[in-house]
Amino acid sequence: MTSDRVVELLHKAYFDELETVMNYQSNAITLDGVHAEEIKESLQADVQEELGHAEEIGLRLKQLDADIPGSAEFSANQDSLQPPEDSTDVLSVIEGVLDAEEDAIETYRSLVEAAQESNDPVTEDLAVTILADEEAHRTEFRGFQKEYPVNE
Repeated sequence: MTSDRVVELLHKAYFDELETVMNYQSNAITLDGVHAEEIKESLQADVQEELGHAEEIGLRLKQLDADIPGSAEFSANQDSLQPPEDSTDVLSVIEGVLDAEEDAIETYRSLVEAAQESNDPVTEDLAVTILADEEAHRTEFRGFQKEYPVNE
């Protein structure tokens, strides 16, 4: 039987993925300038992947006979990923993406552990698969970050 902790983490991951979709989309539209183009393209591509993650998590919740939360239960958390006032501030968006990816990685690692403890190999497999995607996103945006000088 799946634990309450697994369901709690699936709910968190579901909302985090949907919030990421909103923020990636907003930033992809907001950013301007020559340096923004590659970031905008990456964010737009990632929107579809993150939406797919949310769908997979929602389906897993349904399989577990757990509720799939609606917007009334949603609370935004990605403060650092809000679109910047300066539409050419690409670095702030990159840093916001890295914050969101770190949070996602932590959530999915916790979900893997909770699923193992609950003897839930299907949820564990889902978490491992999505964790790999999130780590790949982090690596991509770390690469983008290296193109900007360190503020000292």
